[in-house]
Amino acid sequence: VNMADIKVVPLGAGQDVGRSCILVSMGGKNVMFDCGMHMGYNDERRFPDFSYITGTGQTCTEFIDCVIISHFHLDHCGALPYFTEMCGYTGPIYMTQPTKAICPILLEDYRKITVEKKGEQNFFTSQMIKDCMKKVITVNLHQTVQVDGDLELKAYYAGHVLGAAMFQMRVQNQSVVYTGDYNMTPDRHLGSAWIDKCTPDLLITESTYATTIRDSKRCRERDFLKKVHECMERGGKVLIPVFALGRAQELCILLESFWDRLNLKAPIYFTTGITEKANHYYKLFITWTNQKIRSTFVQRNMFDFKHIKPFDRSYTDQPGPMVVFATPGMLHGGQSLQIFKKWAEDEKNMLIMPGYCVAGTIGQKILSGKKTIEIDKKIVNVKLSVQYMSFSAHADAKGIMQLIRQAEPRNVMLVHGEYAKMEFLKQKVLQEFGVNCFMPANGETITIETPPVILANMSRLLLKRTLEKGFVSSSKRLCPVEGILVLKDERLEVVALSEVQSEYGLVPHQLKFSLVMSLDTRSIPLLELTEKLTQAAQKLLPDQKVVQLSGSTFGLDSTSITMELTGHESAQNLLITWGLQDERLGDIVFSTLKRNLTRLL
Repeated sequence: VNMADIKVVPLGAGQDVGRSCILVSMGGKNVMFDCGMHMGYNDERRFPDFSYITGTGQTCTEFIDCVIISHFHLDHCGALPYFTEMCGYTGPIYMTQPTKAICPILLEDYRKITVEKKGEQNFFTSQMIKDCMKKVITVNLHQTVQVDGDLELKAYYAGHVLGAAMFQMRVQNQSVVYTGDYNMTPDRHLGSAWIDKCTPDLLITESTYATTIRDSKRCRERDFLKKVHECMERGGKVLIPVFALGRAQELCILLESFWDRLNLKAPIYFTTGITEKANHYYKLFITWTNQKIRSTFVQRNMFDFKHIKPFDRSYTDQPGPMVVFATPGMLHGGQSLQIFKKWAEDEKNMLIMPGYCVAGTIGQKILSGKKTIEIDKKIVNVKLSVQYMSFSAHADAKGIMQLIRQAEPRNVMLVHGEYAKMEFLKQKVLQEFGVNCFMPANGETITIETPPVILANMSRLLLKRTLEKGFVSSSKRLCPVEGILVLKDERLEVVALSEVQSEYGLVPHQLKFSLVMSLDTRSIPLLELTEKLTQAAQKLLPDQKVVQLSGSTFGLDSTSITMELTGHESAQNLLITWGLQDERLGDIVFSTLKRNLTRLL
């Protein structure tokens, strides 16, 4: 394998949304970005295909140098305890502090639903989740973490959910940026993603909403509140399936202020005790939220809701209007599915899906227009009003292009999206940025060739002389340098010629160029001709100072260019000579004299 090549293989999220797991091999290092599960499967397909690693003949720990988790959503971290405790990976795992705090709560919730409610075997235990989290090393934003002598990592703010980060991995002069999930527009509780112009060799970006350009957020919020209010007016119940952290807080803040403004009395509930835990973490990691929440936090905690109360199962059958936020977000199990079963057949009720639904989930089936759904071996008739309103915290097509523009990568790879949408975005990237764009399927290896870069230090003297010559281009990135490349103590250095002469006692070769011009000046005496030639040369070369050197020789002051009359009176020649350092000027002098000299004599 060429060490300059970058190899990428998705073990999950290749032309698909779910079980994100991207393997990157670069400079002899193997890094796993995310280790998620798939919401749409209940068999072995729910986890990434780790046989790719075990098939190398090495153990997971021998093969993988480190695992990086971008954020706490289960499609990015749900397979982590399985990989560490059941596949045997014992190496370092990196994530941000909020991700480390919230991950185990969601993993335990997922384990409970899968093992205790569905009775599945061969699944990780509570103890395994705890043991897995002990291997985690936390990373701060913009902190450079040295994994080993060659591999370093850096995290950037991604918006999306509390603690979400984009990660840059660097091995010597090569680098890859993995975005995880990100949002380029700020919302009511988080800021927008940001990355500097780090010009990575490859940017691996999510593409969930690759073809969507969202309308203004304010219009969407107004529409959402109007629909909720209309449902309340007709005595209906509104079910909003959400994941416990993220969109849930966003929509709670929105409804809380709306209820206040209109003095509404209908109850709003949130299932499970996760809301209290969520509030605790939002208080704890207040620095990860947006400016408004941080600045008003001292007077009032935005997450202390007045109108939103914990939900009890008995409330499902209560008469009258209500709004219920229920987990999980794609109706693939849990409380949200149980409430949906009871409310689905009443047309006064409403289901609002505020985010993306993975293929195979009940949420996706309902959104595709199915009117009969089988849940727990019973047929449910879908009569309630179904509304899809994207309050998703993913970047839309405009946001993805904006991030590419910010980072200026040499290559782009799309993951975490659907094939047709990716294909559309790929063409946009090619058109706008003219860089290669890849979209591998799961298990498909992409090899990206990167030009080998040789790093060399420049001596201070040479840098000073280069800057004095004023060669730096307007872009400040290109600067031609004339120097000598020296290998010293296994390190390369570009130095000035004079430094090489003094340090190594080397005598430079003198390289000279000579050209002869024939002159038709038979009747003019030599000295008079020399004087005439000197005056003519000065006229033709007004930017240079022409000086008499000796007898029939003259030249340009402060250069190596000389002109000498040779031959005899019947056939005079002009011999023009210059050194290598004045090669360009010598060419100009010769061509100027050749074109115009005869006319002036």
